[in-house]
Amino acid sequence: METWSFYSAGIRIARFWPAAGTLEWACLDDGAGVLGARGAMNEENAEWFARRYQFSPAAFFEGLSAWNEAFAGGGSPVSCGGSRYDRRPDGFYAQREARFPKDILFADGAVRAQLCSNGNGTTVLVQDGWEARTPAGAWLAYAPAEPACPVRALGTFMVPARDGVRLATDVYVPGNAQGPVPVMLVRTPYDKTAAPWNYFNFVRRGYALAVQDVRGRSASEGDFLPCYHEVEDGDDTLNWLAGQEWSNGRVGMIGGSYLGYVQWCAAASGNPHLQALVSMVTAGSAFADIPRRGGCFESGMMAWAFAVSNHQMDAARMVRDDWDDVLQIRPLESMAREAIGEDIHFLNTWFEHPDNDELWQMSDWQARSKGARIPALIFSGWFDDDGMGTTQALELVHDWPAVQRKAVLGPWIHSFNSRYDIHGVPMGLQAIRYDVDLLYFQWVDHFLRDVENGVEKGAPVEYFTIGEDKWKTAENWPVAAARPQTLYLDGEAGAAVENHGLLALSVPGADASDTYRYDPDDPAVNIIDMSENEIEVPEDYAAEELRPDVLCYTTPPLATDAVITGDCSVELFISSDAEDTDFIVRVTEATPDGKSIKLADGVLCAKYREGFEAPRYLQPGAVYPIHIRTTKFSKRFEKGSRLRVTVTSSAKNFLFPNSNTRAGFNSAETVVAHNTIHHGPTHPSAITLNVEKALEF
Repeated sequence: METWSFYSAGIRIARFWPAAGTLEWACLDDGAGVLGARGAMNEENAEWFARRYQFSPAAFFEGLSAWNEAFAGGGSPVSCGGSRYDRRPDGFYAQREARFPKDILFADGAVRAQLCSNGNGTTVLVQDGWEARTPAGAWLAYAPAEPACPVRALGTFMVPARDGVRLATDVYVPGNAQGPVPVMLVRTPYDKTAAPWNYFNFVRRGYALAVQDVRGRSASEGDFLPCYHEVEDGDDTLNWLAGQEWSNGRVGMIGGSYLGYVQWCAAASGNPHLQALVSMVTAGSAFADIPRRGGCFESGMMAWAFAVSNHQMDAARMVRDDWDDVLQIRPLESMAREAIGEDIHFLNTWFEHPDNDELWQMSDWQARSKGARIPALIFSGWFDDDGMGTTQALELVHDWPAVQRKAVLGPWIHSFNSRYDIHGVPMGLQAIRYDVDLLYFQWVDHFLRDVENGVEKGAPVEYFTIGEDKWKTAENWPVAAARPQTLYLDGEAGAAVENHGLLALSVPGADASDTYRYDPDDPAVNIIDMSENEIEVPEDYAAEELRPDVLCYTTPPLATDAVITGDCSVELFISSDAEDTDFIVRVTEATPDGKSIKLADGVLCAKYREGFEAPRYLQPGAVYPIHIRTTKFSKRFEKGSRLRVTVTSSAKNFLFPNSNTRAGFNSAETVVAHNTIHHGPTHPSAITLNVEKALEF
């Protein structure tokens, strides 16, 4: 009888013995560290396994014969079970148009393995004897873990913060530990009991694990004011962990989004016990990232706000079919009450602080950093909602020794290493990496256990170029291979459509301007699915760009291929007949078939053009320079395609529309603004790109 094994982080979680009409299995007994007794897999334990590992063994074995038949031809693509599979360069077949795709290894005439990649790494179901052909083989070569360390729960501890608030913390330790061990800390607003098993592999490999509800969430005391207390609470938690008898005083942290944000806050405290970070898609400071990017207010994060509105996480509150109506409620303080029947107190607090005052400054981990150099492994993607948070992290570590920093930047959205295609836009067959979990285990092993595994000697930056389907390396970010190239806005040329102008290699010969009418009651749309809670996805904006309130500046068709890697710096000279208004810039690829696929964006509320601490309102007729920094990407543009920059003043679903009054985004009273972009010798509006291969046309 065939035997198959399921691995997570190189640890055998289960074995399976498929036979006609039945599936027998043995699962890891975490309390013992070894596989339990063999028996039949029933519906209940199949659901349990799928919930933990996003994988259905029963579905795999039921479909195995169909897969074997479909893949027998050895071609690519392969269609089976309603999915399309394309062969990767490494021989695996990638499942396309799927979240958490189930990739296939077909070798010697049969399916030998199935892989599933998500933010926590890549799990592997493999026929015994074929491990070396899968990521499990790399794990077994690095650090075999059988038997695994038993997982022993010590219980919940109420960790005291300096102001007396107690933070609920669940602790798990390796049951066979001989003396104190290093600790991995996870701090979360999403309930420490929801999925602690996502981190049990650390315990199985000899680490203690502490999973903590942040202040005001789930079992922790206090009121939840997102981001405000995290520097101090992180510092206090690290000190408590270092003082426990099962801890050797060396602590690492891991997690994504808010769980990444709290790592940088803890690091900002300068606490000496924190000795390794694994930062995934981290959130940044308020005015660089969320919720006040560019001084605007991100309506796109309302789905998240609704989900964390109560003490306990409720993801169902993100899914609605009336978001268009909800986002129009004014004043904003009444939105939650009308939409979900209760106030969200932290939202109302945020609305009371329109400028970058003490409330927001408390959460700015970049500005508050005391200069501690905590070895940091940084993961993010070109379409990550919190990409600007990672930009801040890359700035912070830029001058650190190369052995203390590493960044992996992929063609990913906020849900990380989980898709080959995003909203129908293909990223490439190498877009998903199978080594993410191995990399972060090597990182913490080296910095918390002094294991000489060479992880610090690899390239400090690994990044993916869309269109080349290729991972590249660099010594730092921005990459040295990318040089500045400036393109100038010129509204006088190339106007096949009234609001379309040119991007030129030189400053236009004459001064000119382009004016559009921005009506807050008829905003341009940022194309997202609010319930998906992904704001930065690539989409086709060609139809939106036909609106008269969207100015488009496009290069001629490229004469050769070009490669852009990095963020973009946009310098605009603007005027308006309103006291305040917003400017939204998008960078897109205009393809020969008429699409305009978003690659990056940037936003700025005009009254904050000189800083976010205080508004400086516009004077009618005056021309002002404004600077907008976009998100980052790496993309090869093929010969014949074009680069486009669009300018508008609204992004429905992403930002609350500016009312064009001093009340900004939080006003039921609106006025129409006539906004002007000036360009030419006197006012050389331009975008500066970072190019590995320059644009020529």
